[in-house]
Amino acid sequence: MRSPTIDLLLILQDRDTRRLGIEAQLKGAPREVAAVEQRIAAEKAAIEAAKAELREFESKKKILETEIGSAETQRGKYQLQQLSVKKNDEYQALGHQILEVQKQIGELEGKELEAMYAIDEAKKRFLAAESTLKQNIAGHESRIRTLKERELSLAEELKEAVKAVEEASKPLSASAIEAYQLAARRRMPAVVPIRGGKCGGCHLKVSSEVESAARGKLPDTEFAHCDQCGQMVYWES
Repeated sequence: MRSPTIDLLLILQDRDTRRLGIEAQLKGAPREVAAVEQRIAAEKAAIEAAKAELREFESKKKILETEIGSAETQRGKYQLQQLSVKKNDEYQALGHQILEVQKQIGELEGKELEAMYAIDEAKKRFLAAESTLKQNIAGHESRIRTLKERELSLAEELKEAVKAVEEASKPLSASAIEAYQLAARRRMPAVVPIRGGKCGGCHLKVSSEVESAARGKLPDTEFAHCDQCGQMVYWES
């Protein structure tokens, strides 16, 4: 039969385990929020990348429009000059220059058409990406709100858990609490049963002396400890 002190220690351990679990969740909460924030940043970066691609094509189109305008202006000048020259060779030379500029304009207009097609395709990609990614971002932001609400809830739960640990500690002697805390700092659970001659913590065989001590009635200031891992052990009949 377990001693009343062991029973009280097991109650303390149960309360302490809950406290530690809540603390672990609270500790991990900022990391979870940060991970979701990183996903939001990645989604926004993807939107910006799609937008930048569209802006790049639009910029190229504007440059081509400017180049076409300049070439057309130059062609007009050559045509005016051609009307005023009297020598045949000068007339032919200007005609050749007009043809070259006309060829250049044709090439630029071909590139402009390609740019317009690329802009249309980029717009489709941008709008599709923006719609999907904004939905994703909304979902991530909702997740962050839930996590932060959970964090506040956990903080309240932790206060209650700390009180429960304090209440569970009151019936125990100072030596019992000290022995428990020492074992708890090494690992949890701190108080474990002996089953089949093995420690319930490290699962290694305990010595006959430890088993005998756990079976016997020890005073409140003395406890059996596993000679392998050092945890507090008790005999579970």
